[in-house]
Amino acid sequence: MMREMKTVLYLFVILFLLYLLMIMPGMRRHPFRQAFAGRMIAHRGLYDNLSEAPENSLRAFALAVQQGFGIELDVQLTKDGMAVVFHDDDCQRVLRDAEGKPVPGRIADYTYEELQGCHLLDSKERVPLFADVLHLIGGSVPLITEIKAPAGLPYAETCAEAYRLLSATSGIYCVESFNPLAVYWFRKHHPEVMRGQLSSAFWREDPTQRKPLYFALSWLLFNFLTRPDFVAYDCRYRHDPSRVICRRLFRNTAVAYTVKSPEEQKKVCRDFDVLIFDSYHPKGTYFRP
Repeated sequence: MMREMKTVLYLFVILFLLYLLMIMPGMRRHPFRQAFAGRMIAHRGLYDNLSEAPENSLRAFALAVQQGFGIELDVQLTKDGMAVVFHDDDCQRVLRDAEGKPVPGRIADYTYEELQGCHLLDSKERVPLFADVLHLIGGSVPLITEIKAPAGLPYAETCAEAYRLLSATSGIYCVESFNPLAVYWFRKHHPEVMRGQLSSAFWREDPTQRKPLYFALSWLLFNFLTRPDFVAYDCRYRHDPSRVICRRLFRNTAVAYTVKSPEEQKKVCRDFDVLIFDSYHPKGTYFRP
């Protein structure tokens, strides 16, 4: 009996150590991490979807720059390979045609020229080129660039084009993605770039996401592949074990998304180093972690 108990204990210890090795993030201290520490980052710009400054618009980014907030945005490619700033996998929620009707399909179904015939919600803003957004920001505030890699579309081209544009800027930036292959692309091809793994407790949000892939993503089991410099996690699930271990044991930089009220900011600020916010206006550009 004792021998069997010892065998089970040894097996448990081995599995636990293997788990720690798999979720272990990158251990380097990237020089840009201090520029992000304690920052309030405007999610898709300082936007209001009922105004002339909707999400991921040039106007929303200009407002964030004017008020000194860092910026988080989303990059994906058009049909003709142009890097544009747009969040959703499909267009219909925020993109309208000339008649004000929702635009069907995905960004990758349209050329950049075709997209210029559309506008963001009820504003006059258009889907902006990533290059134009970078020019507007001018390196004045830290930038978190999410690589959008919708299912069925190649991620490497998006990574390569985003890097080409980012590398030409003098500003402080990092990249992140839910897709571990996109994060790994930067580790392999441009390890000097500060990179992050996005994740969440997917199964709690959508029962259809109760699949092995989403389980592995939620538990950060791809960290052995990506070795991220930071983990960006849904702040509602900040107590999830893998996220907590990455921050407390491995001292990995922890980024919270998306904080949506002053009350939530106060609740989660001690668990994260960087806060990405929307739906309210923080009092300052920094918080006290």
